[in-house]
Amino acid sequence: MVGMREVEKSAGSVEEAVEAALEELGVSEQEAQIEIVQEPERGFLGMGGQAAVVRVRVPDEGVSPADLEDQAALAVEFLEGLLDRMGIDAEVEPHLVDGVMYVDLLGGDDPQGMGLLIGRHGQTLEALHEIVRSAVQRSTGERCLVVVDVEDYRKRRRSQLAERAEEAARRVRRTGRQESLEPMNPYERKIVHDAASQVGGVETSSEGEDPRRRVVIRKKRR
Repeated sequence: MVGMREVEKSAGSVEEAVEAALEELGVSEQEAQIEIVQEPERGFLGMGGQAAVVRVRVPDEGVSPADLEDQAALAVEFLEGLLDRMGIDAEVEPHLVDGVMYVDLLGGDDPQGMGLLIGRHGQTLEALHEIVRSAVQRSTGERCLVVVDVEDYRKRRRSQLAERAEEAARRVRRTGRQESLEPMNPYERKIVHDAASQVGGVETSSEGEDPRRRVVIRKKRR
């Protein structure tokens, strides 16, 4: 029997609440069941009112460790072929870290090639990850759960983002003033949503259009 993963999010609009829930679950709108629990309402003269609340569910695919290893092996094979065609010398190895299956690209003798694969603000790495994800999904027919990393860029970035998000969330809870972080890709926005939610007393939403979309942290409405 397939279980369900479920999150409930509130925001100023239904669209923002849905976006935050999808990012936390790591799925697209087409993969999810979306229930609008509460429509937003404006208060009289801008005072009071209520936020939009949505409940989003997705099937818990329950990928086994063996399936995850199979996905990693396919990703390694695909990346090795791609790097060979690009003329970049790098080791490609799978590593399970904190429950996340990374496929790491390591090229100590080719720092220029590694910098090329990461790109400005990790943009090339994000594109590379999406290419690998699509290739693995086509091969297995299942959602790819491995994460491509280059020289531990994602791991370092994950730690930095989580720390900054928690600090910002604590400030928002203390001062009541919302804070906006810099534009991020969906993977990074999910890290921020997850980290901020651990603080309590705050809520997050994503605003703007890609590639300028960013996470905004607000004090939770009572």
